[in-house]
Parts: sequence; C-alpha cells; structure tokens
Amino acid sequence: MSRDLRIADLRITPIAFRDGPLLNAAGIHEPWALRAIVELETSDGRVGISETYGDEPMLRVLGQARALVLGLSPFDLNRMEERVHATIRPSPGAVEFELAPGSHSAKNAAKVCSSFEVAMLDLQGQILGAPIVDLLGGAVREAVPYSAYLFFKYAEHIDSPYAPDAWGEGLSPAQIVAQARRMIDLYGFRSIKLKGGVFEPAHEIACMRALYQAFPGLPLRLDPNANWSLATSIAAAPELDELLEYYEDPTPGLTGMAELAKHTRLPLATNMVITTLDEFRGGAATGAVKVLLSDHHYWGGLRVTQTLARLCALWDLGMSMHSNSHLGISLMAMTHVAASIPNLSYACDTHYPWQEEEVIQGGRIAFEQGSVRVPTTPGLGVQLDRGRLAELHAQYLSCGVRNRDDLAQMRRYDPGFSGQNPRF
Repeated sequence: MSRDLRIADLRITPIAFRDGPLLNAAGIHEPWALRAIVELETSDGRVGISETYGDEPMLRVLGQARALVLGLSPFDLNRMEERVHATIRPSPGAVEFELAPGSHSAKNAAKVCSSFEVAMLDLQGQILGAPIVDLLGGAVREAVPYSAYLFFKYAEHIDSPYAPDAWGEGLSPAQIVAQARRMIDLYGFRSIKLKGGVFEPAHEIACMRALYQAFPGLPLRLDPNANWSLATSIAAAPELDELLEYYEDPTPGLTGMAELAKHTRLPLATNMVITTLDEFRGGAATGAVKVLLSDHHYWGGLRVTQTLARLCALWDLGMSMHSNSHLGISLMAMTHVAASIPNLSYACDTHYPWQEEEVIQGGRIAFEQGSVRVPTTPGLGVQLDRGRLAELHAQYLSCGVRNRDDLAQMRRYDPGFSGQNPRF
C-alpha cells in the first residue's frame, strides 16, 4: 500500500553552473551560480527530486533537517512541516542580501519545507500516477506564461573563467533592445522585464523608452531593487506611468512604497517588502502594493504559494512569481503551482534563458510562445540526468564559490563600488 512506503534516504548534491556577468543593485553575478539538488528515496526505490539554494548555510541546514524527513510517508507533508518549523532556526553569520529574500536565514525553515515538499509531491505523483498539478487541485491553464527577463551585463566575466556567452554586452538602450529581441526570438516571450538599480535612473528610463518603441503593445516592467530613493522614485513616476505594466520595488521599505503609491498611476509590485505571511498581514493593509511576486523556494512550498494566491484574491492583489538563477527542476515546480492558481494575473519571472546547463534528462525545457506547457506525466514531470548531475557537482567542487557575494565580485571590477542602498 502507498501509505506503507517510507522515505528511506535523503541525498543532497550541491552543484555549480555557468552564470553570466549580470549586473544588479548589489553588484554583479559571480561566474558560477550555486544550487542544491535534493533527492528523497522511498523504501521501494522511488526517487522524488527538488532544487533549492546551494550556498553553505543552506547545505548545513538541509543536513540538520535530514532526520526530520527520514521515516515519513511521502504523504506526511503536515508532519514534515511541523518537525521542520519546530527544529530549524536562522543561521548565525549567514551572508544575506536585501534584494535576495532567499538569502535570509530567518526563512531557513520555509526553505527546507519547500525543498522537502516538492520532492514529496513528486513521489506522491509517481505513486498515484498523477502530475503534481493534479495534487494541487488541477490545472486551470495548459501552459504558464513567463516574461523575458533582461539584465544590464558585461560581455564576459573578469579573468575569463570560460568562453563568453552568446548574449554579448548589454549596457546601452540599443544593446538592451537587441537583448530583448534575441530573447523573444528564441523563446516567444510576450512581456519584458528589465533588472534596474544599476545605472542612473535617466539611463534606465531611456532603456525602457527604447523597449516601448521597439516592442509596441508588449507589457514592460522595471525593477530597480529598492536602489532608488523615494524622491528619485517619485520623480521617475510620471514618465514611467506612460511606459510600464507595473513598477517593481523602486524604493526601500513598505513606508516608502506607500508614499510612492500616492504619486504614480501604476500598480506597485514587490518581492522585497512582503516576503512572509507576517509581512503580508501588515503590507496588504496599507494598500501600497498591488502586485505580489511569490517564490515557493522561500515562502515555504507550493501549497503555501496557493494560500498566498488566495490571500491575494481576498485583498484584490495581482500575483506573479519571482525568480533567481535556477535550472529546470525549479522551473517545472513553478509551472505546476502556477498552473493551479486561477488568479495568476501576470507572466512569471524566470532566469532560465540565462542558464545554459541542465541536470534533467532530455536537456533544457522548451518554451512555446513564451510559456511552459504543464506536464501530464506523473509527479514533477522531469527526472535527473545522473551524468550531468555528476558534472555540475564536479564544477561545484572546483569553482571555489561557496556563498553568493555580488558585492565582493563587483569590487573586482570597481574597487570603489560602495553597494550603498539606495544609491540613486
């Protein structure tokens, strides 16, 4: 009987994959992005998988949580969550970035729950012969739309650790338009987001204007990652009101966002000022934020994401999904839960076009007109390629990166880079 199956083994494999020299408010991406592949194996040999953060603090926390999941049925999600929340605590001394909520160690328990939940749902689906989306109530859409996610970038990393990527430099408005055109040609995206907070606001607005002229009718978004002061954000609002679909996290803090909301016609979006259910309680009441970008990796899993969606519907908030550098296991988990959410009102973010490597069988996941089709096969719908997993683990062992540090990496290019926030 399926209820008699137990989780007999947990494997955690840290991996590193090539990541482009993408600029952001905190600095620049290092040449290697870190993730961890989690495998839960049952007593009858089935393996459920998930993908999560791969920095040293997260690996330690996953190791501490090992005993909490062993011996459970793949269906014991509530008991797993109860054990994790009772045991897992923040990591002392962890490197944390305000623009990356997934780096916050206060979310350790939620991050572990998500890692285990996705793998357990994968096992449930295999046992029942159903895709994860069916375990979440069924699909309300056959394919999930994603957005072209543009970055200011250098042509290659300092010291050239490997050959430059095919995207080239992306600094000027013309180069950003060319980046968008290539991404849309390759993937068919029907909306565009630019990661801002890098250059003077006038330059970033000029880039948005160039995108507006080059792609008439496509929804546009700009995310300065809270690197603009309130005054700067207010000053930029009149022009951006004419260009954007929504205005994402231009200025720090809920109080700043609430004041900005008085000066723009645009809905304000966030993945920075509301990142937990406790923050939702206070944040939604202010009326400052109108679009919430969820992320199952640090909110606590796919079922919590559904709860968050219901709260957004209750408070009349739009909903989308946040992204960080990730591979196909995360993309497929995002796709399953997004397909189950009726009020997913905006295309989701994804870094996937920037990643060239994979750990799943069959290679990279295909996009159709900017969307990922929801799997109908049991469980997550993807399986590990053990050869590729071994290669990316070998890259982890040799690359020397153990904690993401965009600020330190940027100081290799510009020793005087302050990392001050807000900077403009």
